[in-house]
Amino acid sequence: MSKLPKSALSLKQFMLRQEVLKLYRTIFRTIRLVPDASSRQELREWARSDFRANKHQTEEIAIKMLIQHGNRSLKELQTSLDLSGSSKT
Repeated sequence: MSKLPKSALSLKQFMLRQEVLKLYRTIFRTIRLVPDASSRQELREWARSDFRANKHQTEEIAIKMLIQHGNRSLKELQTSLDLSGSSKT
């Protein structure tokens, strides 16, 4: 009999969760580079609402699609910051 609680994540679920958390942190680190305070706040609210809206998602394919969408959005934000000269990279 396994000693793991029934709510323990499988390895695949754990890996996806780590990927989501990494994306979340990277988005918020990038948002810190936005020079305009109101834009920064708006972006924070957008990111939080998107993550909260999908936090109960359990299907692996759907989560992977959401991660891809998040990565595309992050890339767009980084590109915008690069073009505006606000990026520290």
